[in-house]
Amino acid sequence: MRGAVLYAATAAIGLLMTAGCGGGDEPPAGPKLTVGIRFDQPGLGMRAPDGGYTGFDVDVAEYVAERLGTDKRNITYVEARPADREAMLEQRKADMVVATYSITETRRQRVDFAGPYFVAGQSLLVRKTNSDIDGPESLNDSDWRLCSVTGSTPAQQVQATYAHSVTLDQRSSYRECVEAVLNGEVDAVTTDDVILAGYAAQQPDKLKVVGKPFSTEHYGIGLRKGDNRRAKVTEALRAMLADGSWDRFVRDNLGGYQVSSRPEIVDSP
Repeated sequence: MRGAVLYAATAAIGLLMTAGCGGGDEPPAGPKLTVGIRFDQPGLGMRAPDGGYTGFDVDVAEYVAERLGTDKRNITYVEARPADREAMLEQRKADMVVATYSITETRRQRVDFAGPYFVAGQSLLVRKTNSDIDGPESLNDSDWRLCSVTGSTPAQQVQATYAHSVTLDQRSSYRECVEAVLNGEVDAVTTDDVILAGYAAQQPDKLKVVGKPFSTEHYGIGLRKGDNRRAKVTEALRAMLADGSWDRFVRDNLGGYQVSSRPEIVDSP
């Protein structure tokens, strides 16, 4: 009997030692990456209640990471708010930013981009009962209250084009803007149509996207200035489009969103 007990105890210790040596859900050996994504954009970049991450940008990040030799279990996701993205890269808080990050000349002064991997356009989200705002032309008719996110390209576009007729309320997330439009604090949310489509799909009885896009936004993967991985990231994005993965990521994440055009990956966006 003593022998059986000793054998069972030895076997249990062996199992514990095996579990502590890389089994289970522990990340595998290999290179690690810290990737900045959005946590509040349905279909694009969302943090789930269980701590997981889903969305088109997440799938793109994991595809590119695999091409760079990083298992997706070795990716650490951090929230990349619009106003923080350049600083995150410069301060090495993220290796890449895949967060509906529009490529602009101003941003290229501070960071490098690979891509573009998606093309979107700025639009408007309003309450379902709102019939007064039906597109960008409506913004010239009255002193509308618009909400967008601090540091975002759409916020800058509104300030540059509609400052004479629009009051802009800048908040820290689009989730806050959507809540504000539902509560009647603002008349519309403005950002890229693909982002707004995700929120409208969550509450189709309360929200709608109106009008045609009034800008063209090319999303790129942000990298630190001079990062020598840019060529490999560019190659990975081309492979993603060529092997059908891009189309699958769109279908899996963006539902009924109508893609206007497939992106064309360039060497120096």
